[in-house]
Amino acid sequence: MVLPDEAPAKLEGKYAAIVVCWLLGNGCLFSWNSMLTIVDYYSFLFPQYHPSRVLTLVYQPFAFTTLAILAYYEAKINTRKRNLFGYILFFLSSLLVLVLDLATSGKGGLGTFIGICVISAAFGIADAHVQGGMIGDLSFMTPEIMQSFLAGLAASGALTSALRLITKAAFDNSRDGLRKGAILFFAISSFFEFLCVLLYGYVFPRLPIVKYYRVKAASEGSKTVTADLAAGGIQTSAKEVEKHLERLSNKELLLQNVDYAINMFLIYALTLSIFPGFLSEDTGSHSLGTWYAVVLIAMYNSGDLIGRYIPLVKCLKLESRKGLMVAIVSRFFFVPAFYFTAKYGDQGWMIMLTIFLGLSNGYLTVCVLTTAPKGYKGPEQNALGNLLVLFLIGGIFAGALLDLLWLIGKGW
Repeated sequence: MVLPDEAPAKLEGKYAAIVVCWLLGNGCLFSWNSMLTIVDYYSFLFPQYHPSRVLTLVYQPFAFTTLAILAYYEAKINTRKRNLFGYILFFLSSLLVLVLDLATSGKGGLGTFIGICVISAAFGIADAHVQGGMIGDLSFMTPEIMQSFLAGLAASGALTSALRLITKAAFDNSRDGLRKGAILFFAISSFFEFLCVLLYGYVFPRLPIVKYYRVKAASEGSKTVTADLAAGGIQTSAKEVEKHLERLSNKELLLQNVDYAINMFLIYALTLSIFPGFLSEDTGSHSLGTWYAVVLIAMYNSGDLIGRYIPLVKCLKLESRKGLMVAIVSRFFFVPAFYFTAKYGDQGWMIMLTIFLGLSNGYLTVCVLTTAPKGYKGPEQNALGNLLVLFLIGGIFAGALLDLLWLIGKGW
């Protein structure tokens, strides 16, 4: 295994890798965001079950538990098989949503809702495989590639919101109109997830810059990249990998980066305590009518996407560990701000506040995940990436539970 010259290898295929990673990031959450974005359809079908909250609560335990197991055994897991399994599961689950709706002719009922919940759990398992696997894999590559993948995650929300606005305008705001929009969503989602399977399986491992960083990680003792290197036409020597097996344990990595881990947890605990449940159900009635929740979700997703590109401007990127902690803790002022805006403000203020919630979420996510892995060897960066995603998903789970507090005094 020979490490190629750094400069040319780094440059060749960089922009192709950025585009592919943006698409793969998009595919990581496209199916789940599609389910969240058509929540008005599910709210119509299952009004007594609070689908905007329950589906998230079903999704998160499966995502968190699966990722905890994968993070623990990260050093021994074949990253290629892990990510391919995740994208294939996304594809099959998206297809099942479509099949379930067609098989039941768009009827509600407890049985159909349980089926949707099972598919939601499958999305959680797929997310744990892909998001942890990809961020771990990209942690030892150039930060621009990581940023592009993270931007793709946010773009999935923005794209699904844009599609939802189009379908809502195109179809009548009726049961059949909502159903037609939902069917279109998951037909597109199934096609896109299949595209991601092909991109990750056949395109990504053959990009020169990706080969370079994976060879570098293997030379530092990483065993997780060997299958990816073989897919890219590079054979590794087990003896060379064995020479560099000494690395920090997961516990040591976590202790050295506990502030980053807490930051990821707090970012998403706060965000999910407001989005999507509170925005979908607790913001009152306004002149936008049934468009209001859809517009708010679109504004959050747009802000999240824009926020993930701000760190590309170096002077605007926050890398100070203390600065990140202060900025993330200060976001908890959003809770009283949203409460009083929902109670006393008009829809313009709520839309502006929602945009800032998304901006801060996207910006701080990229700042933490591109800053934390610096200074470590490839295997350690991979492990740290998995640990940070574990805390991210833990924050999402905690936020989904905290979101239920908004229901106090309103009845379940």
